[in-house]
Amino acid sequence: MNQEIPITPDEMIIPQAMIDEQEKLRKRALLKERLSKAGLLIINTLLALVTLFPLIYAVTMSLKTPGEIYNTEFKLLPETPQFSNYADAFRTAPLGRYIWNSFVVATSITIGQLISGSLAAFSFEFLESRFKEVLFALVLATMMVPGEATIVSNYLQVAQWGWLDTYHVLIIPYLTSASTIFLFRQFYKNFPFTLYEAAKMDGCSNLRFIFTILLPLSKPALGATAVNAFINSWNMYMWPLMVSGSDNYRTVQIGVSMMQSVDSQSIVMMFAGVVFCLLPSLLIFLIGRKTLVKGLFSGSVKG
Repeated sequence: MNQEIPITPDEMIIPQAMIDEQEKLRKRALLKERLSKAGLLIINTLLALVTLFPLIYAVTMSLKTPGEIYNTEFKLLPETPQFSNYADAFRTAPLGRYIWNSFVVATSITIGQLISGSLAAFSFEFLESRFKEVLFALVLATMMVPGEATIVSNYLQVAQWGWLDTYHVLIIPYLTSASTIFLFRQFYKNFPFTLYEAAKMDGCSNLRFIFTILLPLSKPALGATAVNAFINSWNMYMWPLMVSGSDNYRTVQIGVSMMQSVDSQSIVMMFAGVVFCLLPSLLIFLIGRKTLVKGLFSGSVKG
């Protein structure tokens, strides 16, 4: 009986043509991958430039002289950067007071929305109620009502209460948000309900469960809500414009817009003030961008 002799890979003879063809296919695939990455890089760069152009334009305009701003020939970069425009802006208007007012308002609204949103979402998700889905639908329905439809009635109400030109008129109407409640509830849907039941069996109250167990495990939702609420509160314009009448309570968005007057120098200082307005919100976004994305997608996939 003949015994077959096994052939090792080293003893196999591979035709040179096959080797050359495999090398060509490998190089073609590598070239295709590099071209794809280069194309995506070019597209992303162009989109980034288009998106960042208003910011770049504001910074360059804040460093120009009044004569360069009104020049008919378009030049993006200033001939000689005028960093003194920023100091002149602070001397002309109480920008420091405006920034402080915006910081107080934005921080208070952010904390209020975190507390109210987490408590309301806990009630809708963990507590049993006959009409909780109907109430939740009504809460979401408020997101479809434009702010312009209620701003006049809200103004008349707070004016009747004597709240105009105060901090609480800027803060209290925005201490809760339907989008915040929705975001928290979507995140809570992935939370194990058995953990809540176990805590209740051990005698844990609802408030203790929220602040010692639920919220520490909800950092993505907290981060996303905090970043979104702070940026939206910092950029508010219409409501602060209507209810604030003095520099003591005027926010930075309103204060900067009022720096524009008939002279050309005020335009330069207004651009300098705009740059100062952008810095806090950009800083908050850069710090919390990963948490924001993670929190927004945390409730999109179950399991």
